[in-house]
Amino acid sequence: MTSPGAAPILGRSGGAFLTFDAIETPAVLVDLDVVLRNVAAMAERARRRGVRLRPHAKTHKIVEIGRMQLAAGASGLSVAKATEAEVFAAAGFDDLFVAYPVVGEDKGRRLLALADRVRLAAGVDSPDGARTLDAVFRASGCRLDVMLKVDVGFHRVGVSPDRAVEVAQSIADLSGLRLRGVFTHAGHAYLADSPEGVTRVGLSEGSSLVETAQRVRDAGLEIEEVSVGSTPTAAHAMTVKGVTECRPGNYVYHDASQVSLGTCALEDCALTVLATVVSVPAPDRAVVDAGSKTLSSDPLRPRGAGFGFVVGRRSRVARLSEEHGVIEVAAGEGFRVGERVRILPNHACVVSNLHDRVLAIRAGVVEGELAVAARGCVR
Repeated sequence: MTSPGAAPILGRSGGAFLTFDAIETPAVLVDLDVVLRNVAAMAERARRRGVRLRPHAKTHKIVEIGRMQLAAGASGLSVAKATEAEVFAAAGFDDLFVAYPVVGEDKGRRLLALADRVRLAAGVDSPDGARTLDAVFRASGCRLDVMLKVDVGFHRVGVSPDRAVEVAQSIADLSGLRLRGVFTHAGHAYLADSPEGVTRVGLSEGSSLVETAQRVRDAGLEIEEVSVGSTPTAAHAMTVKGVTECRPGNYVYHDASQVSLGTCALEDCALTVLATVVSVPAPDRAVVDAGSKTLSSDPLRPRGAGFGFVVGRRSRVARLSEEHGVIEVAAGEGFRVGERVRILPNHACVVSNLHDRVLAIRAGVVEGELAVAARGCVR
């Protein structure tokens, strides 16, 4: 694969760095040192297991961070939608997997426009959906690699393991498509009630998908890729013999839910939101200028109240409206109007899609900004 460039270095040109006090809030901060550490750790984990790493770029949606991941050894990127693939292809990434059940000739035409410059694959989970892509590629005389989505327990999308052979055979009969492999996402790990529960889900994810792949092979079909995904389960699913690829996304930033699940420590969290206290109407309540349009209204996983941790405090963001974040002040703590606080959001991936840019920081100062290039790519 041709790398689209080395990892970015944000330098000191252009004047003095901004301190946090000079930043207009609310603002998303991304600690580059933590990002690089997270990227390196996951890449090393995959290398040790002999598994290809294909990070999911929907978490960051940032070209420069994708380049960091490739520079660390990733084989390519996963994306969620065809429009995300277009953004990364335009930036020079040439190995992309749309890890989503892509349906519709309109989407097929988008993918066809990329097929001559990108090693491309798309997800499917039904013959009906696959036929919409086949129609476009067959008419053009081209073939699109597809991956069959298998449901290993999340019960969102994906074919059940007992129907995988039947559906795989139907897809393999379509001349405009080539079945590359199978993939899954064990999203139910986010509901596990303990780190041991996450481990069980991860091992089950890997073993169930490997077994499904073997049944498809036994039916006479070639399965090249067996691809698992999920930040909480990655370390466990990758240990299962027969898994060839892993697609974690959130690990690049982590968030409050990963801390609550036991997937990471607070110091592994790279993305925070800088906010200003705009009101302290009562001793037990403070309000910041970051609401649901900044932090998202996603709940804390696996369970729990609130919408973000106030970094360095026991206080939590207890409720949100669009422009207000209401902090429930913990006993013995206090806030003052004008104070700056950093908030660790429940779900970093959604925060990425709410902002046009993030500020790249090191050692408490801003080194530059990064465009969230694939923001809003929902088609």
